[in-house]
Amino acid sequence: MQHKQTVMIIDDDEIHLYTAKGLLSSDQIEVVTHQGSFGATTQLKHVRPDLLLLDVNMPALSGAKLAEIVKPLCREMNTAIFFYSSNDEDTLRTLVATNEVQGYICKGDIAALRNKVHDYLAAMRNGADRVSGN
Repeated sequence: MQHKQTVMIIDDDEIHLYTAKGLLSSDQIEVVTHQGSFGATTQLKHVRPDLLLLDVNMPALSGAKLAEIVKPLCREMNTAIFFYSSNDEDTLRTLVATNEVQGYICKGDIAALRNKVHDYLAAMRNGADRVSGN
């Protein structure tokens, strides 16, 4: 039996968390959600996901700021960070480059959410060092 990979989603929107969890959960993927920025680092340390989907537009502490905080921990745990946002693609590409995270996924594009997450996790299983999420 193959190891179940874990995706953690941090978002302030409960509906997006619920929807994304439903779309991604499977026999091969466990999805853990966390609402909002606060307490996310503690949860991240506990979960140790393979992939972190991080909403950019959260109040108080944005996803970009949170990415800066958790990036060293994610490197240590070999966890990829993808921004998961309703921002336009040009803005997301800039945020990815500026924050040196692995990629982005646009909210609302269900096919892209499934495909990019599955492709990234499959590449991890196959030993790829780094996979572009763009």
